[in-house]
Amino acid sequence: MDTPVPNGMHALPGSDDIHRAQLSNGAVVLTRPNFNSPSVVVSGYLPAGGLLDPDEKLGLSDFTASALMRGTQKRGFQALYDTLESVGASLGFNSGAHTLGFSGRSLVEDLPLLLDLLSETLLGPIFPVDQIEKLRAQLLTRLAIRAQDTSNMASLVFDELLYKGHPYSRPDGGWPETVEAITREDLVAFHRAHFGPQGLVVAIVGAVDPAKAVDEVERTLGKWLNPHHAAAPELPQYNPPDKPVRSHFEIAGKSQSDIVMGSSGPKRRDPEFFSVSLGNNVLGQFGLMGRIGDIVREKSGLAYYAYSSLSAGIGPGAWYVSAGVNPANITKAIDLIAGELGRFVKEGVSAEELADSQANYVGRLPLSLESNAGVAGALLNIERYALGLDYYREYAGLIMSVTKEEVMVSARKFIDPERLVVATAGP
Repeated sequence: MDTPVPNGMHALPGSDDIHRAQLSNGAVVLTRPNFNSPSVVVSGYLPAGGLLDPDEKLGLSDFTASALMRGTQKRGFQALYDTLESVGASLGFNSGAHTLGFSGRSLVEDLPLLLDLLSETLLGPIFPVDQIEKLRAQLLTRLAIRAQDTSNMASLVFDELLYKGHPYSRPDGGWPETVEAITREDLVAFHRAHFGPQGLVVAIVGAVDPAKAVDEVERTLGKWLNPHHAAAPELPQYNPPDKPVRSHFEIAGKSQSDIVMGSSGPKRRDPEFFSVSLGNNVLGQFGLMGRIGDIVREKSGLAYYAYSSLSAGIGPGAWYVSAGVNPANITKAIDLIAGELGRFVKEGVSAEELADSQANYVGRLPLSLESNAGVAGALLNIERYALGLDYYREYAGLIMSVTKEEVMVSARKFIDPERLVVATAGP
């Protein structure tokens, strides 16, 4: 476990202790020292996410990310993990809609080795046939489990309805038939076309001098060039549903049904983001899952769980309520949630609710930055959304400046109780 960063005036990262460097090949390196910790965290991303997958090979980005640690030009599958285990380090990859991400951890003296392995897996994966087939079997098993999970399938159906005609409607992991269709040649071609230093961001946090950290990234990744690197496509125009939409995914034999219902939400960079986020905290997060949890679960006893969520990223977001219910109560629960959303839009939040949420947001920020991993994630967040190096120093002021009138205006902009998207899964 990471040693906490020191408390005090500069406990929050800012422009005086975040170091940003851009290598000659375009890669960006963000560092922040923490000499109270003997370890170092390396995290980052590059623009090679699921949006690049062709429809017939959906899941290709996720497959590629999962295959990077299966063998490189220098080390086989077992040798990679033996090398990490010998020094107590870790390294892994994941894929999202926009980016392929990576994260690793080691003692500071092993940072050169960790970056060597990161470079090997990013630049020189060999996608061994035997490992690819083992991995395919694992991915197909994961998809089979997903198809029997009421929560996952309700979320997937919700995205299909909310983002109809938009790339966000597609599951990043693909479908069994698309994963079956992916060949080793597809993995090689995807790597060749979409892996490169353009858009690569590396964050390093721990007991290392920033200049030395940048030098190590320059040594391992600074000469990386890819003349075949394809530009990421622009997101198409998004048009939210103009009428209520509802769909059910049947999974026989289940004792629980899951509901996901809501509407579109802001992008991360939209001016309404903070007012929507604070409103969502009141609606279905704070305490025992806010108003939604109180009315649906605590008072009515209709749900095993009920809460609201906000997803806001590079493209159009979503503001939605999730609930797990007895199949016999699914209609009652949907009606009750819709009624609560209507009340929320009509009445807004009280001064006390907003003040409690603001205090909650400001108070939990330092906790999220207590570890090297938390700080690394914060640095990537700053870079991904161009928030500015002093964003976390300014955060409390941004939160406390939100008014309850702004929360109501934002709620009315994004939530229309007459045009809700409702997805359910279960028997």
